Amino acid sequence: MIQSAAIRSEGETPKRAPTSRALAKRQTRLKVLNAARNLFSEEGYEGATIRDIAAAAGMSTGAVFASFRDKSDLFREIMSDDLDTLLVVMRTAGTQGGKIEDSLLKVLMAGYAFYKARMQLARAAFSVAWDIDGGPALRALALSRGFQDVFSEQLTSAVERGELSQQPEVKLRSQMLMDCFLANFSQAIFEGWSLDALQARAKDQIRIVLAGARRG
Repeated sequence: MIQSAAIRSEGETPKRAPTSRALAKRQTRLKVLNAARNLFSEEGYEGATIRDIAAAAGMSTGAVFASFRDKSDLFREIMSDDLDTLLVVMRTAGTQGGKIEDSLLKVLMAGYAFYKARMQLARAAFSVAWDIDGGPALRALALSRGFQDVFSEQLTSAVERGELSQQPEVKLRSQMLMDCFLANFSQAIFEGWSLDALQARAKDQIRIVLAGARRG
């Protein structure tokens, strides 16, 4: 036993510490991302230029292009980080609800509250999402995170608890909830809706989406 463990240990490849060059590259990338996030949040997507981002990060535009292909690539990286965090926030909110209506409302409101403090960034995301060049990649990024699964999980749990019928068309209803979630952002972004207004709209949408699915 001791001998075989020693053999396995000898065969393992030791992990190498990052080189100083790799660490410097990582630090440069983080500085660019932080500067870009601030500028996108303040100036929007169109208003923030690579030149401005480089200046805010205290480096040349060449250093920015060494880490990112272009502005859309940089923006996708920022949104990727945001979407990972948002998914956790929404899924956690769903566990804090009671009945299905309350759980779904908490999921939706967690998403709205997350971006209410980042409204300029949300506006930039909507702008890019429907851009001919950068739109498909950004929309694919959002779809790949599985946000619709958060709604599916809530509906499935409600079936298991006996709140909803055994055939509530989970896939279709979760897609409808996801569509409502995204559509309501336009009200917040372009019409300045408050969280209270979004909550009132979300309650009505949940009621309609669940119509006919409740047991009994």
